[in-house]
Amino acid sequence: MTDVLIFVLSTVFVLSVVVTVHELGHYWAARACGVSIDCFSIGFGAALISWRDKHGVEWRIASIPLGGYVRFSGDENAASVPDQNDLDAMRRSIAEREGEAALSRYLHFKPVWQRAIIAVAGPVANFVLAILIMAVFMVMMGTPQRAATISGVVPGGVAEAAGFQKGDLVTAADGRKITSFQDLQGYVSLRARMPIDFTVQRGGQELHLTATPRLVEVNDKISGRMKTGMLGIENGGVTQFKRSTVLMAIPDATVEVWRMIKTIGFYLGRLVTGQLPADQVSGLIGIGHTAGAVTKASAHNAPDVGTMVFRVFVSSMLLIASLSVSIGFMNLLPIPVLDGGHLLMYAYEAIAKRPLRAEVQAAGFRAGLAFILCFMLFAAWNDLNRYDVFKFIGGLFT
Repeated sequence: MTDVLIFVLSTVFVLSVVVTVHELGHYWAARACGVSIDCFSIGFGAALISWRDKHGVEWRIASIPLGGYVRFSGDENAASVPDQNDLDAMRRSIAEREGEAALSRYLHFKPVWQRAIIAVAGPVANFVLAILIMAVFMVMMGTPQRAATISGVVPGGVAEAAGFQKGDLVTAADGRKITSFQDLQGYVSLRARMPIDFTVQRGGQELHLTATPRLVEVNDKISGRMKTGMLGIENGGVTQFKRSTVLMAIPDATVEVWRMIKTIGFYLGRLVTGQLPADQVSGLIGIGHTAGAVTKASAHNAPDVGTMVFRVFVSSMLLIASLSVSIGFMNLLPIPVLDGGHLLMYAYEAIAKRPLRAEVQAAGFRAGLAFILCFMLFAAWNDLNRYDVFKFIGGLFT
């Protein structure tokens, strides 16, 4: 029962922070552009608490804390991009009800560049959140690093076959500079079945060794069963924490977030092209399991309550930063109902000088919604398999 409670509370906290910041990005951008807003909701469903601010915006905390939204005035269709006929009818209705001057307060009558800024502001807010969190921890705690020196080679592994030896220092992979063993692990883990050209320092000489990581299933206590690329090398170095200066924290954190964005894009590309198994796709259950596992691991063996709270807070914030980057990236995909889909429609409108026809928008919205729902179901199926839920249920009847 305690594990379930930790799972639920951790998931709600992490998702609430990430989604609320995302929607605040849309909200702040809309306010800056003078757009009238009806409602800002944290969560879905019936309102548990609600109030109105001096601008007339209804703020609410809803009963299903797994998301949120901003509803702009006149936002009657789910795609938020009406066609020309809808715009004409809406324009007449608003002019008759509120006067011509009121048109400038509605999202749909703003210049297309302002609407694009409002759409992209959500993902940007996620990236900014991640940068700020990482910058703070880079200054306060530093980034854990171990030298990329090989302390052992697994017999019969890929590294042994490629010629790696104990004491080798890996300095680059495919020309990309390797600064730590963690950096090397991250690069290799995404490139199973892909040949990698490693630059190695050995006894004062620089060598080039080519190895193709194997796809290996491991059982990680945080992420559960997962498949990753491995070379078969060991590292027994001492972990050191490299701190950023106050002046360099934001640039360093920005570089790290950009690296994460590129990593997500690369991994997604390999999934889509079938180079990696699709059973690695994770969803809400996976997020919840990770959040709960991180909370439990952080609290384990804490000497006192204060230390436990600090550890849980630090690990939760770092998880929020990572998840924030992922959600920001996914929302920029050009799929109707996502921010990237809105940007695609705005791009069409800017070029064609008119919005897409209503029937095209409706078809795109239905297709996008169906895709998202199927993706969520597929991810949930993967998560249930990864955490052996089906095996557990089957065991109840045997």
